[in-house]
Amino acid sequence: MKLSFLDYAVIIVFFVISLLIGIRASKTAGKNSSEFFLSGRNMPWWLLGVSMVATTFAADTPGLVTELVRKNGVSGNWVWWAMLLTGMLTVFFYAKLWRKSGITTDLEFYELRYSGKTAGFLRGFRAIYLGVIFNIITMAGVCLAGAKIAAILLGISQAETLIYSSIIVVIYSSLGGLKGVLLTDFVQFIIAMIGSIWATIYIVNLPEIGGIDTLLSQSSVASKLDILPDFSDTDSLITLFIIPFAVQWWSTWYPGAEPGGGGYIAQRMLAAKDEENATWATLFFNFAHYALRPWPWILVGLASLVLFPDLESINQTFPNLTKEMQGEDVAYAAMMTYLPAGLLGIVLTSLIAAFMSTISTQLNWGSSYIVNDFYARFINENASEKQKVVVGRISTVLLMIFAALFSFYLQSAKDVFDLLLQIGAGTGLLFILRWFWHRINPYSEIAAMGISFIIAIFFFINGKMETPLVSIPGYMQLVFGVSITTLGWIIVTLLTKPSSKDTLEKFNLLIFGNNSKFKNMGSKVIAFFAGTFGIYCFLFATGNWIYGNFTKAIILSLSALACMLIIQQLWKRKLLN
Repeated sequence: MKLSFLDYAVIIVFFVISLLIGIRASKTAGKNSSEFFLSGRNMPWWLLGVSMVATTFAADTPGLVTELVRKNGVSGNWVWWAMLLTGMLTVFFYAKLWRKSGITTDLEFYELRYSGKTAGFLRGFRAIYLGVIFNIITMAGVCLAGAKIAAILLGISQAETLIYSSIIVVIYSSLGGLKGVLLTDFVQFIIAMIGSIWATIYIVNLPEIGGIDTLLSQSSVASKLDILPDFSDTDSLITLFIIPFAVQWWSTWYPGAEPGGGGYIAQRMLAAKDEENATWATLFFNFAHYALRPWPWILVGLASLVLFPDLESINQTFPNLTKEMQGEDVAYAAMMTYLPAGLLGIVLTSLIAAFMSTISTQLNWGSSYIVNDFYARFINENASEKQKVVVGRISTVLLMIFAALFSFYLQSAKDVFDLLLQIGAGTGLLFILRWFWHRINPYSEIAAMGISFIIAIFFFINGKMETPLVSIPGYMQLVFGVSITTLGWIIVTLLTKPSSKDTLEKFNLLIFGNNSKFKNMGSKVIAFFAGTFGIYCFLFATGNWIYGNFTKAIILSLSALACMLIIQQLWKRKLLN
């Protein structure tokens, strides 16, 4: 389809603003590596929280939610809604601990917590494993989603899309450092939310849809509205509810939902002014990510079932899509073609903003690992601050190139989601316990990484084969990976020696001071459940307001408010310190 002059004007203005922010932020970002990667550790909670939310609003996120809704209904989203429990753990148990550590990247934790040469090896290995391999896979999924959107809305190839978008995002990411990323994230999040909500309202009121009441009464939609899965359907119950709640949330490592915190979430916490700002930033992130943002995407996914009832109808409407780019996730972009001039420009800008926000964060986070935890630690220990910034900028460019190339090998957002879950399967419990259980050591982490990665690669390659070596459901692959990996690293932990007593004492003194590790643990547990229940209540209340179930909506809204008051009182009485 062709964009109007107004659409192009909106997009160009956004690109100019992003570049100006990057250039402006570069004046301070280039001073030293702390400014480049942590913005001088002086960021407020609201800016960090918005940045976390903006990062998780990737170009592939609306497509993923749409795909889940089309295949499994609204309840299909439990595969990621269950990760709220992981987020609440970070908020009330780990956010302050990360900020107290005073490290630059979460990988420095390894030489803070563990002793010996293996601690250094683990830090360097994780820098490449997460900062390069894991990071490239994540960005490749976002690149693929961006290319699908561009193919439908702009009619350009995947290669063209990635060349144009990569140039802009690499320039402001490499120039402005984390401060440039945070400021553009703030602008991008506002644009993304305005575009998402406005587009949803317009689409739901299309003549072909007929408004919210007509949409919800459509036969193809009515069966998809349940927020909870059908408990009489054993397969759906296991896949969408039992596995996410019983296994997935505590056992898997996934970007943005790392048990105990990590990755770019840890980077944001480390950049906070203080421990309170780190905590409030992660709390706001979890509220906005799970409760505030999903419903516009869900409604578009439901509306797409009316206009594009099956995958074949999408493929017929957009014959220029290659076989590799076809999938249920493109239904979101397909629905955007119904938008008028101006609004289409805003929505397309919001999707570009989502793409750029996620990619810029992944680039800055990944390059921070390469610089601080590999280059400055093992290659050039005497590197000047200017040299570190230069290496950071070079690695930013290279990461983008490799991610763009790998995106040609993937097919859908769900492919990436499943692959990342499988790679991190079984490592989550280790990340939760390593702050408290003294026996966990570098060999524990090496075993967890190695076992989970081998299992994930086996299942990934097996799934791509015309005749798979083994044929088992996806959820059983996850359970198998979690079981073998968890058992493996626990055995290794018990068979190897813990870190030196001196290292453990220094770590505990820095992180916990003279207090018990379990100080105010009861209050934190209460806050954890109140936060989890409250956010779910807000999420369900929003759905019931939309569905017209006002009695349920009022009860759920009041429940969410009560949970908020409980947390406020615990905080006020300093019972969450």
